Amino acid sequence: MEQNGQTVRVAAVGDIHVREGDAGKWGDFFKQASQEADVLAIVGDLTDTGDEGEAEVLANELKSCSIPVVAVLGNHDYEKGRHKLIRSILMKAHVHVLDGEGVVIRGVGFAGVKGFGGGFDRHLLSMFGEGAMKSFVQEAVDEALHLERALSRLEQDYQVEKKIALMHYAPIKETVVGEPEQIFPFLGCSRLAEPLSRHRVVAAFHGHAHVGTLEGHTPDGIPVYNVAKPILNKQGKPFYILEV
Repeated sequence: MEQNGQTVRVAAVGDIHVREGDAGKWGDFFKQASQEADVLAIVGDLTDTGDEGEAEVLANELKSCSIPVVAVLGNHDYEKGRHKLIRSILMKAHVHVLDGEGVVIRGVGFAGVKGFGGGFDRHLLSMFGEGAMKSFVQEAVDEALHLERALSRLEQDYQVEKKIALMHYAPIKETVVGEPEQIFPFLGCSRLAEPLSRHRVVAAFHGHAHVGTLEGHTPDGIPVYNVAKPILNKQGKPFYILEV
């Protein structure tokens, strides 16, 4: 998207898994992102074990970042049940941590959710059987609804045309290919792709599948990028740059 004649560059990365011993290790990374992009998007697993001490380290490292940062949490950030505290720490560090909300940065609308598993396409899990299975499927349904509402609000409240969706779990099977097929249902859910199509997002970013595939598309052609750090590292990229 052009803002005053300028293209907005979004640097996207996921699964950075910051640890308490990482103080001083991420400064150069965030400086580079600031030089090469206008916005940094981090799509989950910001911390390694879901500990607030790790979030504090990340918040301190982000002082090297001079561009706006937008993020969603991932399953690792929920590991110890301290996700609300992690979110609070990062928001105090001026990170836009989205959980079913949207934000407009440099004229581009970002909508974000964690997402959840559930499988893809013909192998999508249905809400049938034991209560535990119904709860599993309901979580994916709720996350898709949260994404739907966030995108709708961007359109209704801000009249934003250019929108990017952020999530940790994958919305399509194509970008998890490379992982063992047996665990596909735990890597994402095609329910998350439905809001992308209805609201015609420019692109969607996710992580979680560390040995998945970088690029894919929804059935109607919306670009989806798996920007898990291990995938980007194999390609010699510190982050993925999308110009919109």
